[in-house]
Amino acid sequence: MPNGRGKHSEHVLSTVESGRDAGTSAVAASWCRSALHHGLDPAGGRTGPRIGGAALDLLREANGPLLAAATPVLDTLFGSVGRTGCCVILSDVEGTVIEARSGAGDAALFDAIGLSIGAHWSEAAEGTNGIGTCLVEERPVSILKGEHFASRNIGVSCMDAPIFGPEGQLVAALDVSSARADHGEAMAALVAALVQDAARQIEREYFCRHYSGARIVHAPDAPGRGSALLAVDRDDLVIGATRAARRRLGLGAARALDPKPLADVLGQEAPAGFEDSERAVLRQALARSGGNVAAAARLLGVARATMYRRMERAGMIGMH
Repeated sequence: MPNGRGKHSEHVLSTVESGRDAGTSAVAASWCRSALHHGLDPAGGRTGPRIGGAALDLLREANGPLLAAATPVLDTLFGSVGRTGCCVILSDVEGTVIEARSGAGDAALFDAIGLSIGAHWSEAAEGTNGIGTCLVEERPVSILKGEHFASRNIGVSCMDAPIFGPEGQLVAALDVSSARADHGEAMAALVAALVQDAARQIEREYFCRHYSGARIVHAPDAPGRGSALLAVDRDDLVIGATRAARRRLGLGAARALDPKPLADVLGQEAPAGFEDSERAVLRQALARSGGNVAAAARLLGVARATMYRRMERAGMIGMH
């Protein structure tokens, strides 16, 4: 990878013009998006002011639940990487930095680079970079020095992981960046692993806070993942699932879930009829039948009138 800014810009434009590597290199594909889709120049200057004041306050307030879940994890992560000259960055889903950690001796450097609260790092604004490219591709990425699109950013290495919210939606990017010349690929790989683990910790904490009144169940067969979680209500209906659980159990895209019996979600045998927890059985039957009382009655082997009486006794009339 060329070192000088001029040579770097020439290399980026040559790669974009040829288009040869876009199908095999994620970095080249991002360079092409940056130049051809967003109309950016690798030799250009930074565009757009950082936000601050009331606008930043409103943005942070809108992301309050995320920040509450993330803050302890950011502190721990910075404790692990801060002494090596790295900064820790949390951006919102649009790529605006809403929280940051850096050492006192490094703060001015990272502020000059733009790695500070209020700065904007979307791929549309900065071209290929850790935060923006992570958000576009919704996967962990590392963009090391000359892999950046903009020549002004080639002194930085960025290791990032996406963060998904309680309903499986993309909500943020977690970034650790270094401007140290002696931080090579081996160091980047170690930091990238820490970033990915921290992102999963934030997802777990955010999910558990969001569903604080529910029972949290770990989805099976998820070794080493730790973020495949289900939220289950008192009637054993699954009312929430993390991104990892949705993908593992086929629960669909990022949206509010229609309640489903836990046994159905986990592929376990369903109860045959009324048991100790009658309300739970009734709600599960209604969930399986899409809220149709007659179909739920047939599923449980009772008359429709009996079903209504049971529902009334359980305090469920009007809630289905």
